[in-house]
Amino acid sequence: MRRYNEHFIFICHRLYRNTNMKFVDEAQIYVRAGKGGNGIVSFRREKYVPFGGPDGGDGGDGGSVYLVAQDGINTLADFRFNRSFQAANGRPGEGRNKRGSSGEDLLVPVPVGTQVFVDDTDELIGDLTVDGQRLLVAQGGFHGLGNTRYKSSTNRAPRQCKPGTEGEERYLRLELKLLADVGLLGMPNAGKSTLISRVSAARPKIADYPFTTLHPNLGVVRVGMLQSFVMADIPGLIEGAAEGAGLGHQFLRHLARTRLLLHVLDCSPLSDSQNPVRDFEQVSVELEKYDAVFADKPRWLVLNKMDTLTPEEGEARAQEIVAALAWQGPVYRISAETGLNTETLCRDIMQALERMDDEADFAAPLPHQETR
Repeated sequence: MRRYNEHFIFICHRLYRNTNMKFVDEAQIYVRAGKGGNGIVSFRREKYVPFGGPDGGDGGDGGSVYLVAQDGINTLADFRFNRSFQAANGRPGEGRNKRGSSGEDLLVPVPVGTQVFVDDTDELIGDLTVDGQRLLVAQGGFHGLGNTRYKSSTNRAPRQCKPGTEGEERYLRLELKLLADVGLLGMPNAGKSTLISRVSAARPKIADYPFTTLHPNLGVVRVGMLQSFVMADIPGLIEGAAEGAGLGHQFLRHLARTRLLLHVLDCSPLSDSQNPVRDFEQVSVELEKYDAVFADKPRWLVLNKMDTLTPEEGEARAQEIVAALAWQGPVYRISAETGLNTETLCRDIMQALERMDDEADFAAPLPHQETR
């Protein structure tokens, strides 16, 4: 790495992989639906019934496996140890035309925001974005048929039946994309964690060394009565993040659902980075390498640590950065440490999100109305 010692980054990777973290955003699981119950061959054997005939019942259907989005779950950590899920089999049929009971469906709770892929083909089969939403991932087997089904005018005593079919089985990959309105971007130690802790109840680890943040943090920012939005902070990005350097690339997917990005720059004269313009360009390149969707997302420039400069120095620093970037979007000079201008930033974010909602409602097609 040009800016951070390679050995230090290697240690960060080891810490991330070996620490027993509660946050896990990717998992591989195996699901298997239940087998359908077999139909049976049976004949009536009753006293005083001169003509018996077939009475073999059908089997029951096998249980299916569903993934169910559930609020209150924020991680896929439960799947680190329990990775195999199997629904119940259907019961076989019985005499007297009794059908076997069907296997109970298996409901597997997952966090809201989970995407489900077939592990072998990378095919996306579902995106669970609403609480209570269900996704069928393995269909239960069909029930077998008893010999009563084969009775006809020419086959009065059938001795054939049909077994139940096997349930579907597959290996799945689950990927969690957090649902947040606003995402924080920036280099390590730009002050993103300090900002989210200042404006919300989130309490991420904050320290004066890079890669303090090892996993995403979510915070609810309350602006007024019944007005709030969700902010997401991910580990800082460094050069080569899209190819796997550092930690932020593992969590960039969590910014894909955000509606607004805040690009936080460290403007302190005492910071390790003396070039906020280079930092901005470097992070922008990594974003576009990872996914072109980020190029179209609204992004605001947030110049942090202005408490380390005089008002005149801060104004000059901001003008210098804006001119070098030819920046046309909103610019905010804040101090996440002292709270300078953070309330104004949050109010403006809330207004922007409300405008986005209004524009989306306006652009939505009107429901079809029948004319008489």
